[in-house]
Amino acid sequence: MRRFDAAYLEETRRGMWEEVGTLAGLELESRERIADVGCGTGELTRVLARESSAEVIGIDADRDLLEAAREHGHVLAGDATRLSLREDAADLVTCQALLINLPDPRRAVEEFARVSSDLVCAIEPDNGEVEVDSTVEREAALARRARRHYIEGVGTDVTLGADSEVLFEEAGLSDVRTRRYDHEKVVKAPYDEAALESAKRKATGEGIESDRETLVETLSSEGFDSLRAEWREMGREAIEQMQAGEYERVERVPFYVTVGRIA
Repeated sequence: MRRFDAAYLEETRRGMWEEVGTLAGLELESRERIADVGCGTGELTRVLARESSAEVIGIDADRDLLEAAREHGHVLAGDATRLSLREDAADLVTCQALLINLPDPRRAVEEFARVSSDLVCAIEPDNGEVEVDSTVEREAALARRARRHYIEGVGTDVTLGADSEVLFEEAGLSDVRTRRYDHEKVVKAPYDEAALESAKRKATGEGIESDRETLVETLSSEGFDSLRAEWREMGREAIEQMQAGEYERVERVPFYVTVGRIA
């Protein structure tokens, strides 16, 4: 399973669930105990606790991330494919951007079905459908290029998205349904610290360098170095536009909220 640090999770999930209408099918008002698996720093855990009166348990294999999630409810260290919970321990089991990072996502869904007495929900992106619009002309094309090589080299299905339905049905869940939720991240003046740091990471190449191991699976070392050089130039142009208050960037990430009921 791939691991992420707290800063990455907070940045990529910033602003999610400001409107919670997409979660209406989870019947949160009637829940008694919710297990949020792969909770990371607890962004979804917080929303579940806020929108329900249930006991919410955040579960993650990374104990450092659990410390950040602790303020939103109870936490438990555990593997998504071998949960240390009894059968029917919760009436709702959720995950967000977890299955895309697992080599065997079906096994995790089977575990969710084992420990839930009622509903299972997976909120998974399709990273192949991400769209970027930017005032830096080359940014959208570079993002598509890097994303294509990342998807080909990463080793798990990061485009899973709506295909979670298949996993739910194979795990024996019934009444399976999916709704799409587009998470839109907007950068425009005045720029906050997160936007400034992101531009800096582009200009130094630090951001794309962190994915070198994955990208070189389908790029040669020379090809990666060429991409990194173009990435840095793009980042410097973004900073120049920021200094003039002209830089704008919109990234749309499609998430698919899949819900299934215990048969």
